[in-house]
This record gives sequence, C-alpha cells and structure tokens, in this order.
Amino acid sequence: MISGGGSGLQALLKHQEGGTRLHATTLVIADSESAGGLSHARDYGVDFVAIPLPKDLKGDERRSAHEEQIMNIIDSKDIELVVLSGYMRILTSSFVSRWKGRLVNIHPSLLPDFPGAHAQKDALEAGVRVSGCTVHFVDEGVDSGPIIEQREVPVLDSDTVKTLSERIKEAEHELYPKVLDDISSGRVSP
Repeated sequence: MISGGGSGLQALLKHQEGGTRLHATTLVIADSESAGGLSHARDYGVDFVAIPLPKDLKGDERRSAHEEQIMNIIDSKDIELVVLSGYMRILTSSFVSRWKGRLVNIHPSLLPDFPGAHAQKDALEAGVRVSGCTVHFVDEGVDSGPIIEQREVPVLDSDTVKTLSERIKEAEHELYPKVLDDISSGRVSP
C-alpha cells in the first residue's frame, strides 16, 4: 500500500525482477489516483488500484468505508502479507487487528525514536549522530509495533532533511526486500 511516489515500491519490484526473491507483489493499492507509485506497478505488470477516501463521508465513517474497500479487494486477491511502503495514513484498529502479524511497515528512523511523519527533521533537531530505518510489524499505535530489523545511517554535520532522507531511503531500499524475503521464508515471524 502506497501514498506517494513509490520509490520503496520500485525498489521492491526491482528486487523481485532480479529473480532472487522469496516474495511477490501481486497488488498495489494507493490511497490516491495521483499517487506516482502507481506508474511503477504499471511498468512492472503488477495489478494496481487507487482507492481514494470517500468524499461524501467524514471522520471515522470515512476511514472505515475507505478501509472496507481496501479489505474487500485484498480478500478477493488471496493476499498473505500487507506491506506498507510510504503509506501515509494511520490504519484503524479493526484493520490492524484483522491483519495482525501479516501487516508490516518501514519507517525512516531507528524506532522507538522519532515515530511519525517528520522523523528526519526530528532526528536532526535532536542532534543525534545516527539515524536509520526500521521494519516493524504494525500494531494499533503509530510506528510502535514489534521491530523486525533496523539499519543504521550516520547523520553528517552537513545533513539537511533532504540529504538525510535520501541516504535513509537507500538503506530502506536494501533492507525492506531482505526482510520481506525473511518473512516469506519463515525465518521471521510475529
């Protein structure tokens, strides 16, 4: 599941194309019809669908209706693992509980430090010397689920949010395919 440009999705699909993978992306779901990552799914011949939030609903009712559409599509495709890759919505507890142990996310910090949407900015403001990325199982909290694996990235004196983000993305693009293979092989379990 994606929200934006899909560089993480592109890295996963490129890994799969290499033939040394134990997992396969069979469906890409975006929360917006304009999500740039949908072009990566198209380029790699992977089924994709955009499911925007319903415009006629508000609040929790809107989120629930949106997630119900997502779950219906996932159920129809025999999906075994739901992978969040730049998906910028907080999932409801009913969605999370339904997929518990089969729902993973990657986050651009060494959790539990710097959860949320501004991890690199928060890391720079805190003055840490090391940041990185974390793959974790998703629970009902924000970036709080059980950690599967982390990769460290040094924070340089000259770093900006942009430069640190780019180096962390490189680490994410190496780590996520590896962890998904580990989950698919049974080497990692919830």
